[in-house]
Amino acid sequence: MIKIPPYLRPGDTIAIVCPGGYMPSEKAQTCIDTLWDWGYTPRIGKTLGGDSSNYFAGTDKERLTDLQEMLDDPSVKAILCGRGGYGIGRIIERIDFSRFEKDPKWIIGFSDVTVLHAHIYSNYKIATLHAPMAGAFNEGGASQEYVQSLRHALEGKSAKIHCPAHPFNRKGEAVGELVGGNLSLLAHLTGTSSEIKTKGKILFLEDVGEYLYNIDRMLYQLRRGGKLDRLAGLIIGGFTEMKDTQRPFGESIEEIIRDIVKEYDYPVAFGFPVSHGKENYTLKVGMGHKLKVGKNKVMLEE
Repeated sequence: MIKIPPYLRPGDTIAIVCPGGYMPSEKAQTCIDTLWDWGYTPRIGKTLGGDSSNYFAGTDKERLTDLQEMLDDPSVKAILCGRGGYGIGRIIERIDFSRFEKDPKWIIGFSDVTVLHAHIYSNYKIATLHAPMAGAFNEGGASQEYVQSLRHALEGKSAKIHCPAHPFNRKGEAVGELVGGNLSLLAHLTGTSSEIKTKGKILFLEDVGEYLYNIDRMLYQLRRGGKLDRLAGLIIGGFTEMKDTQRPFGESIEEIIRDIVKEYDYPVAFGFPVSHGKENYTLKVGMGHKLKVGKNKVMLEE
């Protein structure tokens, strides 16, 4: 049974931390201002714009300490990751989730935050939010429907997301808990304590900046590990900024995925608006959803 953290009320505190890659504080200012406008109280962690001279938002110990403090503080009702990048996998085994398990709060983010989503779902069966992070609020993003979907999720509103049909879609309906995130991270979690079980689940996948052959390899890894064979349904989000080798791989990203899952009979939806681009709706990981893949459109609803 999935446990749902309390939805937010006016005045509640949302902490902003960077457990992975570095983010200058000024790039989060619009996010901070918007959270105030939404009626919440932002609390800035030490890792946002912290003292770092390399890729990370601080040492492993500094990032762990910052995140741990926010997890343990009962006054913090949600934790918004400033950015993803890479780094959570270096500290995930050292995070103490004991207080969080007793008093859960919303964990918000995507990309590298997939590690947190998967680990929390697999070990504690607590819902999290695969959602836009601080940078998405910039350049008018705060007023767009994708960032607004985060606001609605925090308020407890149920989501119903539509997108057009894709030629490669496999029609059908599925009901199950929603799991997934960044393909690269999910593949790397294989064999760890954060690995997700996908049987009977609706799995969603997205990625950015990978070579096509890498995508093919990671999908085969999931298939060989049994992660693709007993799904309730499969959602393919954006695979953006894909790269090809000098000698072409020979298939588009959609063709690669289509061919790898062609032997299964569950519904498959391509082109779903969850990605590293602007089209990135908030999804409640772990919660029950219904997926309808029809002739003319796709719908995912809680």
